[in-house]
Amino acid sequence: MGLEKIRRIDENRLEVPVDYKAGMRTKGIIYLNRHLEEELEVQSVEQVANVATLPGIVGASLAMPDIHTGYGFSIGGVAGFDIKEGIISPGGVGYDINCGVSLLRSKLTKKELTNSIKDLVMTLYTEIPSGVGSKGKIRLTSEDLKKVLRNGARWAVSEGYGTPADLERIESVGCLDGADPNLISQKAYERGRSQQATLGSGNHFLEIQYVDEIYDEKVANILGLYQDQITVMIHTGSRGFGHQVCTDFIEVMEKASRKYAIDLPDKELSCAPFSSPEGQDYFSAMKAAANFAWANRLCIIHWTREAFQKALKVSPNQLGMGIIYDVAHNIAKIEEHIVNGIKMKLIVHRKGATRAFPPNHPELPEAYRSIGQPVLIPGDMGRASYVLIGTEKGMAETLGSTCHGAGRLMSRHQAIRLAKGRAIWREMEDKGIIVKSAGRETLAEEMSEAYKDISDVVEVVHNAGISTKVARLKPLGVIKG
Repeated sequence: MGLEKIRRIDENRLEVPVDYKAGMRTKGIIYLNRHLEEELEVQSVEQVANVATLPGIVGASLAMPDIHTGYGFSIGGVAGFDIKEGIISPGGVGYDINCGVSLLRSKLTKKELTNSIKDLVMTLYTEIPSGVGSKGKIRLTSEDLKKVLRNGARWAVSEGYGTPADLERIESVGCLDGADPNLISQKAYERGRSQQATLGSGNHFLEIQYVDEIYDEKVANILGLYQDQITVMIHTGSRGFGHQVCTDFIEVMEKASRKYAIDLPDKELSCAPFSSPEGQDYFSAMKAAANFAWANRLCIIHWTREAFQKALKVSPNQLGMGIIYDVAHNIAKIEEHIVNGIKMKLIVHRKGATRAFPPNHPELPEAYRSIGQPVLIPGDMGRASYVLIGTEKGMAETLGSTCHGAGRLMSRHQAIRLAKGRAIWREMEDKGIIVKSAGRETLAEEMSEAYKDISDVVEVVHNAGISTKVARLKPLGVIKG
Protein backbone atom coordinates (compact mmCIF):
# COMPACT_ATOMS: atom_id res chain seq x y z
CA MET A 1 0.00 0.00 0.00
CA GLY A 2 1.35 3.47 -0.88
CA LEU A 3 0.97 6.83 0.82
CA GLU A 4 -1.70 8.26 -1.48
CA LYS A 5 -4.48 7.90 1.13
CA ILE A 6 -2.82 9.92 3.88
CA ARG A 7 -3.69 13.62 4.03
CA ARG A 8 -2.15 16.69 5.62
CA ILE A 9 -4.13 18.17 8.55
CA ASP A 10 -1.84 21.18 9.01
CA GLU A 11 1.84 22.09 8.70
CA ASN A 12 2.84 19.64 11.46
CA ARG A 13 0.42 16.71 11.18
CA LEU A 14 -0.61 14.00 8.77
CA GLU A 15 -3.75 11.86 9.08
CA VAL A 16 -3.87 8.16 8.26
CA PRO A 17 -7.64 7.79 7.68
CA VAL A 18 -9.72 4.94 9.08
CA ASP A 19 -10.16 3.55 5.57
CA TYR A 20 -6.41 3.38 4.98
CA LYS A 21 -6.68 -0.37 5.57
CA ALA A 22 -9.34 -2.83 6.63
CA GLY A 23 -9.83 -3.37 10.35
CA MET A 24 -8.76 0.08 11.60
CA ARG A 25 -10.83 1.13 14.62
CA THR A 26 -9.51 4.71 14.65
CA LYS A 27 -7.39 7.08 12.59
CA GLY A 28 -3.65 7.52 12.78
CA ILE A 29 -1.94 10.87 13.30
CA ILE A 30 1.73 11.38 12.45
CA TYR A 31 3.48 14.56 13.60
CA LEU A 32 5.54 15.51 10.57
CA ASN A 33 6.22 18.69 8.57
CA ARG A 34 6.53 18.78 4.78
CA HIS A 35 10.32 18.55 4.85
CA LEU A 36 10.42 15.39 7.02
CA GLU A 37 7.52 13.89 5.08
CA GLU A 38 9.96 13.30 2.22
CA GLU A 39 11.74 10.73 4.41
CA LEU A 40 8.57 8.93 5.57
CA GLU A 41 8.70 5.16 5.08
CA VAL A 42 5.61 3.37 3.76
CA GLN A 43 6.22 0.53 6.22
CA SER A 44 6.17 2.86 9.24
CA VAL A 45 2.80 4.30 8.11
CA GLU A 46 1.56 0.73 7.75
CA GLN A 47 2.61 0.12 11.36
CA VAL A 48 0.69 3.18 12.58
CA ALA A 49 -2.38 1.81 10.77
CA ASN A 50 -1.82 -1.69 12.20
CA VAL A 51 -1.80 -0.35 15.77
CA ALA A 52 -5.16 1.33 15.02
CA THR A 53 -6.69 -2.16 14.52
CA LEU A 54 -5.88 -3.38 18.06
CA PRO A 55 -8.75 -3.97 20.52
CA GLY A 56 -9.53 -1.24 23.03
CA ILE A 57 -7.49 1.54 21.44
CA VAL A 58 -8.63 4.96 22.69
CA GLY A 59 -8.05 8.06 20.59
CA ALA A 60 -5.77 7.99 17.55
CA SER A 61 -2.79 5.77 16.82
CA LEU A 62 -0.01 8.34 17.13
CA ALA A 63 3.53 8.72 15.82
CA MET A 64 6.14 11.38 16.49
CA PRO A 65 8.38 13.09 13.89
CA ASP A 66 11.31 10.74 14.58
CA ILE A 67 9.13 7.92 13.21
CA HIS A 68 10.82 4.98 11.51
CA THR A 69 10.02 1.29 11.07
CA GLY A 70 10.30 -0.80 14.22
CA TYR A 71 9.18 -4.17 15.61
CA GLY A 72 5.36 -4.19 15.67
CA PHE A 73 4.82 -0.52 16.50
CA SER A 74 6.81 2.05 14.58
CA ILE A 75 9.58 3.67 16.58
CA GLY A 76 8.03 6.97 17.61
CA GLY A 77 4.69 5.24 18.19
CA VAL A 78 2.23 6.13 20.98
CA ALA A 79 -1.09 4.44 21.72
CA GLY A 80 -3.43 4.29 24.70
CA PHE A 81 -5.70 1.31 25.43
CA ASP A 82 -8.65 1.03 27.81
CA ILE A 83 -7.48 -0.98 30.83
CA LYS A 84 -10.70 -3.06 30.80
CA GLU A 85 -11.25 -3.62 27.08
CA GLY A 86 -7.77 -3.04 25.65
CA ILE A 87 -4.55 -4.96 25.18
CA ILE A 88 -0.89 -4.76 26.15
CA SER A 89 1.79 -5.60 23.60
CA PRO A 90 5.59 -6.04 23.91
CA GLY A 91 5.81 -4.60 20.38
CA GLY A 92 4.48 -1.33 21.79
CA VAL A 93 7.32 -1.10 24.31
CA GLY A 94 10.27 -2.59 22.45
CA TYR A 95 13.15 -4.88 23.26
CA ASP A 96 15.11 -2.32 25.26
CA ILE A 97 12.53 -1.80 28.00
CA ASN A 98 12.92 1.63 29.62
CA CYS A 99 15.61 2.77 27.31
CA GLY A 100 15.77 6.37 28.45
CA VAL A 101 17.78 9.50 29.10
CA SER A 102 19.26 11.23 32.14
CA LEU A 103 20.49 14.81 32.01
CA LEU A 104 22.93 16.14 34.60
CA ARG A 105 23.87 19.76 35.21
CA SER A 106 27.15 20.95 36.74
CA LYS A 107 28.82 24.10 38.04
CA LEU A 108 31.45 23.87 35.28
CA THR A 109 31.62 25.95 32.11
CA LYS A 110 32.81 25.09 28.61
CA LYS A 111 35.91 27.25 29.04
CA GLU A 112 36.99 25.30 32.13
CA LEU A 113 37.12 22.04 30.11
CA THR A 114 39.11 23.39 27.15
CA ASN A 115 42.39 21.72 28.13
CA SER A 116 41.03 18.65 29.90
CA ILE A 117 38.27 17.24 27.65
CA LYS A 118 40.43 14.43 26.20
CA ASP A 119 41.54 13.25 29.64
CA LEU A 120 37.97 13.46 30.91
CA VAL A 121 36.59 11.39 27.99
CA MET A 122 39.27 8.74 28.53
CA THR A 123 38.59 8.60 32.29
CA LEU A 124 34.85 8.19 31.71
CA TYR A 125 35.47 5.50 29.09
CA THR A 126 37.71 3.64 31.55
CA GLU A 127 35.39 4.00 34.54
CA ILE A 128 32.07 3.16 32.88
CA PRO A 129 31.88 -0.23 31.08
CA SER A 130 30.11 0.01 27.74
CA GLY A 131 29.05 -2.02 24.71
CA VAL A 132 27.85 -5.51 23.83
CA GLY A 133 28.75 -8.05 26.52
CA SER A 134 30.22 -5.42 28.83
CA LYS A 135 30.26 -6.23 32.53
CA GLY A 136 29.87 -3.64 35.26
CA LYS A 137 31.69 -3.15 38.52
CA ILE A 138 28.66 -4.47 40.38
CA ARG A 139 28.27 -8.24 40.67
CA LEU A 140 24.81 -9.31 41.77
CA THR A 141 23.56 -12.60 43.15
CA SER A 142 20.07 -13.67 42.10
CA GLU A 143 18.73 -12.37 45.42
CA ASP A 144 20.48 -9.02 44.91
CA LEU A 145 19.04 -8.76 41.42
CA LYS A 146 15.54 -9.41 42.76
CA LYS A 147 15.97 -6.36 45.01
CA VAL A 148 16.98 -4.28 41.97
CA LEU A 149 13.92 -5.50 40.04
CA ARG A 150 11.53 -4.66 42.87
CA ASN A 151 13.04 -1.32 43.89
CA GLY A 152 14.73 0.22 40.84
CA ALA A 153 16.64 3.43 41.52
CA ARG A 154 15.68 3.17 45.21
CA TRP A 155 17.98 0.11 45.37
CA ALA A 156 20.85 2.16 43.90
CA VAL A 157 20.36 4.83 46.59
CA SER A 158 20.25 2.19 49.35
CA GLU A 159 23.62 0.87 48.10
CA GLY A 160 25.23 4.32 48.05
CA TYR A 161 25.01 4.90 44.28
CA GLY A 162 22.86 8.02 44.56
CA THR A 163 20.90 10.16 47.01
CA PRO A 164 17.22 10.60 47.92
CA ALA A 165 17.38 13.98 46.15
CA ASP A 166 18.28 12.14 42.93
CA LEU A 167 15.09 10.08 43.11
CA GLU A 168 12.90 13.19 43.08
CA ARG A 169 14.19 14.04 39.57
CA ILE A 170 13.50 10.62 38.01
CA GLU A 171 10.27 9.73 36.22
CA SER A 172 8.07 7.61 38.53
CA VAL A 173 10.67 8.29 41.26
CA GLY A 174 12.78 5.61 39.59
CA CYS A 175 10.52 2.65 40.38
CA LEU A 176 7.30 1.05 39.15
CA ASP A 177 5.64 -0.80 42.03
CA GLY A 178 4.30 -4.28 41.33
CA ALA A 179 7.31 -5.81 39.58
CA ASP A 180 7.40 -9.58 40.08
CA PRO A 181 10.93 -11.06 39.94
CA ASN A 182 9.45 -14.58 39.94
CA LEU A 183 8.19 -14.05 36.37
CA ILE A 184 11.73 -13.53 35.06
CA SER A 185 13.47 -16.39 33.25
CA GLN A 186 16.78 -17.86 34.35
CA LYS A 187 18.34 -16.69 31.10
CA ALA A 188 17.31 -13.08 31.84
CA TYR A 189 18.83 -13.37 35.32
CA GLU A 190 22.07 -14.66 33.82
CA ARG A 191 22.23 -11.76 31.39
CA GLY A 192 21.35 -9.14 34.01
CA ARG A 193 23.63 -10.17 36.87
CA SER A 194 26.77 -8.55 35.45
CA GLN A 195 25.22 -5.76 33.38
CA GLN A 196 24.07 -3.39 36.11
CA ALA A 197 25.88 -0.01 35.74
CA THR A 198 26.87 -0.52 32.11
CA LEU A 199 26.28 1.62 29.04
CA GLY A 200 24.57 -0.10 26.13
CA SER A 201 25.83 -0.45 22.58
CA GLY A 202 24.43 0.99 19.33
CA ASN A 203 22.85 4.40 19.78
CA HIS A 204 23.48 4.46 23.53
CA PHE A 205 26.00 6.97 24.79
CA LEU A 206 27.37 9.16 27.52
CA GLU A 207 27.91 12.70 26.24
CA ILE A 208 29.63 15.74 27.74
CA GLN A 209 27.76 18.76 26.43
CA TYR A 210 27.50 22.51 26.91
CA VAL A 211 24.46 24.78 26.82
CA ASP A 212 24.68 26.38 23.37
CA GLU A 213 21.39 28.27 23.23
CA ILE A 214 18.54 29.10 25.61
CA TYR A 215 15.04 29.65 24.20
CA ASP A 216 13.09 30.09 27.45
CA GLU A 217 15.09 31.92 30.13
CA LYS A 218 12.47 31.53 32.86
CA VAL A 219 12.15 27.75 32.50
CA ALA A 220 15.92 27.33 32.06
CA ASN A 221 16.48 29.15 35.36
CA ILE A 222 14.12 26.77 37.16
CA LEU A 223 15.92 23.80 35.60
CA GLY A 224 19.27 25.30 36.62
CA LEU A 225 20.54 25.75 33.04
CA TYR A 226 22.62 28.68 31.80
CA GLN A 227 24.76 29.62 28.77
CA ASP A 228 28.02 27.63 28.27
CA GLN A 229 27.28 25.40 31.29
CA ILE A 230 28.62 21.84 31.15
CA THR A 231 25.94 19.15 31.18
CA VAL A 232 26.10 15.37 30.81
CA MET A 233 23.53 13.27 28.96
CA ILE A 234 23.30 9.51 29.49
CA HIS A 235 21.26 7.36 27.09
CA THR A 236 20.90 3.68 27.94
CA GLY A 237 18.31 1.15 29.11
CA SER A 238 17.81 -2.32 30.57
CA ARG A 239 20.58 -3.92 28.50
CA GLY A 240 20.48 -7.67 27.75
CA PHE A 241 18.19 -8.20 30.72
CA GLY A 242 15.32 -6.20 29.21
CA HIS A 243 15.94 -7.70 25.78
CA GLN A 244 15.55 -11.19 27.24
CA VAL A 245 12.35 -10.25 29.12
CA CYS A 246 10.85 -8.99 25.85
CA THR A 247 12.02 -12.10 23.95
CA ASP A 248 10.52 -14.41 26.56
CA PHE A 249 7.14 -12.67 26.57
CA ILE A 250 6.79 -12.33 22.80
CA GLU A 251 6.47 -16.12 22.78
CA VAL A 252 3.84 -15.92 25.55
CA MET A 253 1.94 -13.22 23.68
CA GLU A 254 1.92 -15.09 20.39
CA LYS A 255 0.05 -17.91 22.14
CA ALA A 256 -2.20 -15.45 23.98
CA SER A 257 -3.19 -13.71 20.73
CA ARG A 258 -4.47 -17.03 19.42
CA LYS A 259 -6.07 -18.00 22.75
CA TYR A 260 -8.10 -14.76 22.92
CA ALA A 261 -8.84 -14.77 19.16
CA ILE A 262 -7.22 -11.38 18.57
CA ASP A 263 -7.04 -10.74 14.84
CA LEU A 264 -3.55 -9.34 14.15
CA PRO A 265 -2.55 -7.59 10.91
CA ASP A 266 1.09 -8.32 11.85
CA LYS A 267 2.30 -11.11 14.13
CA GLU A 268 4.85 -8.67 15.61
CA LEU A 269 1.87 -7.02 17.34
CA SER A 270 1.23 -10.15 19.40
CA CYS A 271 -0.62 -9.11 22.54
CA ALA A 272 -3.03 -10.12 25.26
CA PRO A 273 -5.95 -8.37 26.94
CA PHE A 274 -4.43 -6.11 29.58
CA SER A 275 -6.67 -7.63 32.24
CA SER A 276 -5.75 -11.24 31.33
CA PRO A 277 -3.22 -13.33 33.30
CA GLU A 278 -0.77 -13.13 30.37
CA GLY A 279 -1.22 -9.36 30.09
CA GLN A 280 -0.67 -8.84 33.80
CA ASP A 281 2.37 -11.14 33.84
CA TYR A 282 4.01 -9.21 31.01
CA PHE A 283 3.21 -5.90 32.71
CA SER A 284 4.83 -7.09 35.96
CA ALA A 285 7.90 -8.41 34.12
CA MET A 286 8.15 -5.19 32.09
CA LYS A 287 8.10 -3.22 35.35
CA ALA A 288 11.00 -5.33 36.61
CA ALA A 289 13.03 -4.52 33.49
CA ALA A 290 12.09 -0.83 33.76
CA ASN A 291 13.32 -0.82 37.36
CA PHE A 292 16.57 -2.48 36.26
CA ALA A 293 17.08 0.37 33.78
CA TRP A 294 16.42 3.14 36.31
CA ALA A 295 18.92 1.56 38.72
CA ASN A 296 21.38 1.19 35.83
CA ARG A 297 21.25 4.87 34.87
CA LEU A 298 21.58 6.04 38.48
CA CYS A 299 24.65 3.82 39.02
CA ILE A 300 26.19 5.25 35.83
CA ILE A 301 25.46 8.75 37.16
CA HIS A 302 27.32 7.82 40.37
CA TRP A 303 30.43 6.77 38.45
CA THR A 304 30.16 9.77 36.14
CA ARG A 305 30.38 12.06 39.16
CA GLU A 306 33.38 10.14 40.45
CA ALA A 307 35.11 10.20 37.04
CA PHE A 308 34.68 13.98 36.75
CA GLN A 309 36.09 14.47 40.24
CA LYS A 310 39.03 12.18 39.47
CA ALA A 311 39.91 13.64 36.06
CA LEU A 312 39.43 17.30 36.99
CA LYS A 313 40.59 17.03 40.61
CA VAL A 314 37.52 18.83 41.93
CA SER A 315 35.39 18.26 45.02
CA PRO A 316 31.72 17.16 44.82
CA ASN A 317 30.72 20.69 45.81
CA GLN A 318 32.92 22.30 43.12
CA LEU A 319 31.46 19.90 40.55
CA GLY A 320 27.86 20.41 41.67
CA MET A 321 26.58 17.59 39.47
CA GLY A 322 22.86 17.05 40.00
CA ILE A 323 20.12 15.38 37.98
CA ILE A 324 17.88 17.73 36.00
CA TYR A 325 15.60 14.84 35.03
CA ASP A 326 15.50 11.22 33.88
CA VAL A 327 12.88 10.02 31.39
CA ALA A 328 11.87 6.67 29.89
CA HIS A 329 11.07 6.35 26.19
CA ASN A 330 10.26 2.63 25.82
CA ILE A 331 7.57 1.78 28.35
CA ALA A 332 3.88 1.07 29.05
CA LYS A 333 2.23 2.79 32.02
CA ILE A 334 -1.23 3.18 33.54
CA GLU A 335 -2.21 6.85 33.28
CA GLU A 336 -5.32 8.99 33.58
CA HIS A 337 -6.28 10.97 30.48
CA ILE A 338 -9.30 12.94 29.30
CA VAL A 339 -10.41 11.63 25.92
CA ASN A 340 -13.44 13.21 24.21
CA GLY A 341 -14.31 14.89 27.49
CA ILE A 342 -14.24 11.64 29.51
CA LYS A 343 -11.59 10.88 32.15
CA MET A 344 -10.23 7.38 31.52
CA LYS A 345 -7.56 5.07 32.85
CA LEU A 346 -5.40 3.87 29.97
CA ILE A 347 -2.40 1.64 29.51
CA VAL A 348 -0.27 4.02 27.44
CA HIS A 349 2.42 2.48 25.22
CA ARG A 350 5.35 4.72 24.28
CA LYS A 351 7.81 3.09 21.88
CA GLY A 352 10.55 5.58 21.08
CA ALA A 353 8.49 8.42 22.53
CA THR A 354 8.89 10.56 25.65
CA ARG A 355 6.35 11.38 28.33
CA ALA A 356 5.71 15.15 28.32
CA PHE A 357 3.26 16.02 31.11
CA PRO A 358 2.00 19.63 31.52
CA PRO A 359 2.35 22.08 34.42
CA ASN A 360 0.58 21.14 37.66
CA HIS A 361 0.46 17.43 36.90
CA PRO A 362 0.56 15.51 40.21
CA GLU A 363 3.29 13.13 39.00
CA LEU A 364 5.81 15.94 38.55
CA PRO A 365 8.44 16.88 41.14
CA GLU A 366 7.44 19.86 43.26
CA ALA A 367 10.34 21.87 41.84
CA TYR A 368 8.93 21.55 38.29
CA ARG A 369 5.20 21.62 39.06
CA SER A 370 4.85 25.22 37.81
CA ILE A 371 6.61 24.68 34.46
CA GLY A 372 5.74 21.14 33.37
CA GLN A 373 7.84 18.04 32.84
CA PRO A 374 11.38 18.39 31.47
CA VAL A 375 11.68 16.52 28.17
CA LEU A 376 15.14 15.32 27.09
CA ILE A 377 15.72 14.74 23.37
CA PRO A 378 19.13 13.35 22.39
CA GLY A 379 20.41 13.93 18.87
CA ASP A 380 23.19 12.17 16.99
CA MET A 381 26.73 12.46 18.34
CA GLY A 382 27.79 15.18 15.88
CA ARG A 383 24.99 17.73 16.14
CA ALA A 384 22.91 18.69 19.19
CA SER A 385 20.42 17.58 21.84
CA TYR A 386 17.46 19.51 23.23
CA VAL A 387 15.65 20.18 26.48
CA LEU A 388 11.92 20.82 26.09
CA ILE A 389 8.98 21.10 28.46
CA GLY A 390 5.57 19.40 28.48
CA THR A 391 2.37 21.32 27.64
CA GLU A 392 -1.40 21.18 28.16
CA LYS A 393 -1.84 20.88 24.40
CA GLY A 394 0.38 17.81 24.34
CA MET A 395 -1.61 16.27 27.18
CA ALA A 396 -4.83 16.77 25.22
CA GLU A 397 -3.55 15.71 21.79
CA THR A 398 -0.84 13.08 22.33
CA LEU A 399 -1.58 11.54 25.75
CA GLY A 400 1.20 13.77 27.09
CA SER A 401 3.83 12.48 24.66
CA THR A 402 6.48 13.84 22.31
CA CYS A 403 9.48 12.67 20.27
CA HIS A 404 12.47 10.82 21.74
CA GLY A 405 15.38 11.56 19.42
CA ALA A 406 16.44 12.17 15.84
CA GLY A 407 15.22 8.90 14.30
CA ARG A 408 17.31 6.79 11.95
CA LEU A 409 17.46 7.43 8.21
CA MET A 410 19.81 4.56 7.33
CA SER A 411 20.17 1.00 8.48
CA ARG A 412 23.37 0.19 10.34
CA HIS A 413 24.68 -1.71 7.29
CA GLN A 414 24.00 1.26 5.01
CA ALA A 415 25.85 3.58 7.38
CA ILE A 416 28.87 1.25 7.57
CA ARG A 417 29.02 1.12 3.75
CA LEU A 418 28.82 4.91 3.48
CA ALA A 419 31.59 5.35 6.07
CA LYS A 420 34.02 2.99 4.31
CA GLY A 421 37.44 4.61 4.04
CA ARG A 422 36.54 7.45 6.41
CA ALA A 423 37.90 8.12 9.91
CA ILE A 424 34.72 9.22 11.69
CA TRP A 425 36.57 9.90 14.94
CA ARG A 426 38.87 12.34 13.12
CA GLU A 427 35.93 14.05 11.40
CA MET A 428 34.37 14.49 14.84
CA GLU A 429 37.60 15.81 16.34
CA ASP A 430 37.82 18.36 13.50
CA LYS A 431 34.41 19.61 14.74
CA GLY A 432 35.78 19.90 18.28
CA ILE A 433 34.13 16.69 19.55
CA ILE A 434 36.30 14.02 21.21
CA VAL A 435 34.88 10.51 20.72
CA LYS A 436 35.89 7.22 22.32
CA SER A 437 34.25 3.97 21.25
CA ALA A 438 34.85 0.25 21.33
CA GLY A 439 35.33 0.03 17.54
CA ARG A 440 35.27 1.76 14.17
CA GLU A 441 31.99 0.12 13.14
CA THR A 442 30.15 1.61 16.09
CA LEU A 443 31.12 5.12 15.00
CA ALA A 444 30.21 4.34 11.39
CA GLU A 445 26.75 3.06 12.42
CA GLU A 446 26.16 6.17 14.53
CA MET A 447 27.53 8.93 12.31
CA SER A 448 25.33 12.00 11.85
CA GLU A 449 24.29 11.17 8.29
CA ALA A 450 22.60 7.98 9.54
CA TYR A 451 20.01 10.12 11.38
CA LYS A 452 17.43 12.79 10.68
CA ASP A 453 18.51 16.26 11.76
CA ILE A 454 17.36 16.57 15.37
CA SER A 455 16.61 20.27 14.86
CA ASP A 456 14.00 19.40 12.21
CA VAL A 457 12.37 16.86 14.51
CA VAL A 458 12.24 19.20 17.49
CA GLU A 459 10.90 22.03 15.34
CA VAL A 460 7.81 19.92 14.56
CA VAL A 461 6.87 19.18 18.17
CA HIS A 462 7.63 22.78 19.19
CA ASN A 463 5.56 24.30 16.38
CA ALA A 464 2.75 21.81 17.03
CA GLY A 465 2.78 22.91 20.70
CA ILE A 466 2.98 19.39 22.14
CA SER A 467 6.26 20.31 23.87
CA THR A 468 8.24 23.52 23.68
CA LYS A 469 11.96 24.32 23.42
CA VAL A 470 13.94 25.39 26.47
CA ALA A 471 17.61 24.88 25.54
CA ARG A 472 19.96 23.38 22.97
CA LEU A 473 23.00 21.37 24.08
CA LYS A 474 26.04 20.71 21.89
CA PRO A 475 28.53 17.84 22.32
CA LEU A 476 32.15 18.20 23.44
CA GLY A 477 32.94 14.58 24.25
CA VAL A 478 31.16 11.29 23.53
CA ILE A 479 31.52 7.74 24.80
CA LYS A 480 29.93 5.01 22.65
CA GLY A 481 29.57 1.34 23.55
